[in-house]
Amino acid sequence: MPEKKRILLIDNEEGLCRMMEAVLLDNGYSVKGYTRSFQAVEEFVPGDWDLVITDIKMPGMDGLEVLQKIKEKQPQIPVIMITAYATVEMSIQALRRGAYDMLTKPFEPEELLYRVKNALTQTELIEENRELKEELAGKFRFDNIIGASAGLKDVLEKVAKIAIRDTSVLITGESGTGKELIAQAIHYNSPRQGKRFVAINCGALPESILEGELFGYRKGAFTGAKENRLGLLEAADGGTLFLDEVGNLPLNVQMTLLRFLQEQEFMRLGDTTPTKVDVRILSATNSDLKQAVKNGTFREDLFYRLNVVNLHLPPLRDRRTDIPLLMAHFIAIQNKKFGTGIKGVEHDAMLAVGRYDWPGNIRQLRNVVEASMAMEGGEMLTLSVISQFIELPPDGADTQAEEVGEGDYGLAMARFEADYLKGLLGRHGWNVEAAARDAGVNMATMYRKMKKYSLRRE
Repeated sequence: MPEKKRILLIDNEEGLCRMMEAVLLDNGYSVKGYTRSFQAVEEFVPGDWDLVITDIKMPGMDGLEVLQKIKEKQPQIPVIMITAYATVEMSIQALRRGAYDMLTKPFEPEELLYRVKNALTQTELIEENRELKEELAGKFRFDNIIGASAGLKDVLEKVAKIAIRDTSVLITGESGTGKELIAQAIHYNSPRQGKRFVAINCGALPESILEGELFGYRKGAFTGAKENRLGLLEAADGGTLFLDEVGNLPLNVQMTLLRFLQEQEFMRLGDTTPTKVDVRILSATNSDLKQAVKNGTFREDLFYRLNVVNLHLPPLRDRRTDIPLLMAHFIAIQNKKFGTGIKGVEHDAMLAVGRYDWPGNIRQLRNVVEASMAMEGGEMLTLSVISQFIELPPDGADTQAEEVGEGDYGLAMARFEADYLKGLLGRHGWNVEAAARDAGVNMATMYRKMKKYSLRRE
């Protein structure tokens, strides 16, 4: 049975505090209510709570001070602020101090439960996010983006140069080529790496919602705007905003985005004063924006603002020698995730996937590997299993099969093994015994591989 989520309530109105406590208890939460803010802060122990709900206007120590002191003790805990006076200025002040959400009085129990559920979704990810942040420096090092082909190396050389320069970058390429991963690599190797990386898919939201998501809005700006909302541009202040499928932006949103790129300021919907933020814009598209400009569906001036630097990611069919490296990488991830023991891909299966054109690129390859591993009963992925998920070309098809010949396959696997072992040893501080245990091999094998690939601490 899952452990109950623990919620700390602080509200000097005893009746409201008890009402919220009863609603949350009835819905399976563990709750403790305080009517004295000083006592709540004094008795707050980091790690004991998953969520804090506090009123803003309280005698003695008000909610903003409570927020600040709790965040000093446990920075990652989400805090919901309750107020009867939800001004834009107060909301901004609370959000900038780290509040997760604002709840305006009066509210129904259903709204309270909805906000709590959303906040606790963040709590459940806190530990995972902490671990991910610790791994970012390694995860987004350029030499850990899988591939050794000339096309990918050219892209990474450009990324290394532009990451430190605060310019707009347009990343182009087919769907599934890894455009967001490159955007993350730019951000996490830039001076903005300590701030947020915020991503939005511009093609996934209707026009009526997209503008509010990007720029935010004031309460009453339109039908359904029941509260003030912070936009993604403001949420990314100091960091990077990644606009995926930017070619789908409607023209009115393009105009507002252009103003921001020119002035570094924008208007929230329903607002009369501009908001100024410091955000780097990275964008991506799998469509032809130059043709969209000619068609009149994309502003030419915005295109040139976004396309200060262009990075084009080659499709997987143009970097076939990377396929063995990518498959080995995805197999290792799945083995670790599910405790399986798939050792690799049979030779005839590898030659066959090398002849396939991969219209879905790396994303499709990853999905095929995951599905094949779920179905495979042996230690190697076989042609009979892989062919259930893609329509493989016949052996004699003229699809550049020579690019993944036996010699190239062996070379690619050797490159992968050398890079994998070097990274593994680095993570264990070059403790050979620990690295061998993590890799599932004995120390003699590890030393033999280190000698084979001339691996040594730099």
